[in-house]
Amino acid sequence: MYNNLIAIVAISFAIVGSIWGIGNLLSHNNNPTTPRNSGLTLVAEDDRFNKTNPDIHVTKGIPLRITIVNKDFRKHDFVINELNLNTGYMSTDQQVTVAIASYSTGTFQYYCTLHPEKMRGKVIIDN
Repeated sequence: MYNNLIAIVAISFAIVGSIWGIGNLLSHNNNPTTPRNSGLTLVAEDDRFNKTNPDIHVTKGIPLRITIVNKDFRKHDFVINELNLNTGYMSTDQQVTVAIASYSTGTFQYYCTLHPEKMRGKVIIDN
């Protein structure tokens, strides 16, 4: 009985793994214009994002993954009103990953709602 149970579990894992592998092969994107694993990290520390509140450049129609990490002793968030993006408050050592994507070009402000005078930068979406 025990050997039968082990065989059923092993066969189940093999079937699920095969289906998952075939699904990944069929859905693999070979489009060279789409960046793979593109993204950046913003570290909230000393009431700044990456010490300089850098401009974030996004290509129209291609999502950019951003991981925001709070390394400060105070809470922070990351907000872009025009793109309806709000991470909510992050405690020390907490991180949130978001994606910015738009089919419209423009310049948008990002900021921390708790420290908007110090933690503010631009997201530039262009072609």
